[in-house]
Amino acid sequence: MTKKSRRTHSPAFKAKVALAAVKGGKTLAELAQLFDVHPNQITIWKNQLLEGAAGVFGHDKTSAETPVDLKA
Repeated sequence: MTKKSRRTHSPAFKAKVALAAVKGGKTLAELAQLFDVHPNQITIWKNQLLEGAAGVFGHDKTSAETPVDLKA
């Protein structure tokens, strides 16, 4: 038996599928059939999109500041 290699998807494809899932126009099963991806994978990409959405609009200034070395 030959070993089946894993498919790799581009970030643009992942974003497209995740956005379609967020819109909610179709069910996960319909999206999985349309994009030929497992429904669990769509759920993972959707959650990653929702968690990372805040980073698109900027970072929190208190956590992003680097400490200044005053001795130098």
